[in-house]
Amino acid sequence: MVKYLKDHGVQFHYNTVVNNIFVNQSNGEKIAKQIILTENGEKKSIDLTENDLVFVTNGSITESTTYGDNLHPAPEEHELGASWQLWKNLAAQDETFGHPDIFCKDIPKANWRMSATITFKNDDIVPFIEAVNKKDPHSGSIVTSGPTTIKDSNWLLGYSISRQPHFKAQKPNELIVWLYGLFSDTKGNYVEKTMPDCNGIEMCEEWLYHMGVPEERIPEIASAATTIPAHMPYITSYFMPRALGDRPKVVPDHSKNLAFIGNFAETPRDTVFTTEYSVRTAMEAVYTLLDIDRGVPEVFASAFDVRMLMNAMYYLNDQKKLEDLDLPLPEKLAIKGMLKKVKGTYVEELMKKYKLI
Repeated sequence: MVKYLKDHGVQFHYNTVVNNIFVNQSNGEKIAKQIILTENGEKKSIDLTENDLVFVTNGSITESTTYGDNLHPAPEEHELGASWQLWKNLAAQDETFGHPDIFCKDIPKANWRMSATITFKNDDIVPFIEAVNKKDPHSGSIVTSGPTTIKDSNWLLGYSISRQPHFKAQKPNELIVWLYGLFSDTKGNYVEKTMPDCNGIEMCEEWLYHMGVPEERIPEIASAATTIPAHMPYITSYFMPRALGDRPKVVPDHSKNLAFIGNFAETPRDTVFTTEYSVRTAMEAVYTLLDIDRGVPEVFASAFDVRMLMNAMYYLNDQKKLEDLDLPLPEKLAIKGMLKKVKGTYVEELMKKYKLI
């Protein structure tokens, strides 16, 4: 991607932080007039005209991430981060630029903020992965087909194993697992600590315990692996409760040359935490500011398509039919009554097609 952009004339500035963008507001128009930045520790500014377009990625879920190692937890102390501070400085100039504090301040502690990357350097863990995920992790296919959730974990651990090798420099004998926990304020089942208090070995031990590794082997396998804990203070910021206006419009009202892009910009119907959201906001920003008569690809309306909902229900329930679900008796009776109601209808045909009955 970097090579492609450089080949097309894009200039990259490293060791550079954009501190603020001064926006002139007069005659009902908003025009970005100056970028204020720090480059290699030196304060600088870039003067702008109405013909200079400014695209701001406001906020970041990976901002201020800290890392630990096998023997040290990831530090919890962190700076606010440049992307959040830029947004705060912009928002102080105009109400339509959003409310960043909603997303980066007072985040509950009971959230997903810890993850880890585990690199195994032998195949000791392979039989246990195969037992759970029914795939050889060295097969070259996606092992977990998305995250696997360990529902009995106090941390509500999840893990994902992509195609191996995952990295170009990965050695043939190495296996890489990405691990995360959704409850950062509870103690583990095997390691009696919260996730933020754990070093890499302890995080790995907790996961090995849930994977069914005999307890006498857990310390040996965990110590032989390399586990890098990551503390991500803003990883759940996308999902903080918000109101319309807390995120700025992609192109704020009356803006002539300033646009916001990324998952903290407001665009209709789309779902955050996706690459598509960032791409669509970028397209919307470019097409609007340059007055290009081209539509942004529509969001797939799966939320309103009963066929997609039935298909999702089937796979989310481990490809089981409704009658095979482990449910309390009242719910089983409710399903039985519903099936009687739809008998002989198009709904029944759809349920058969999507293997719910």
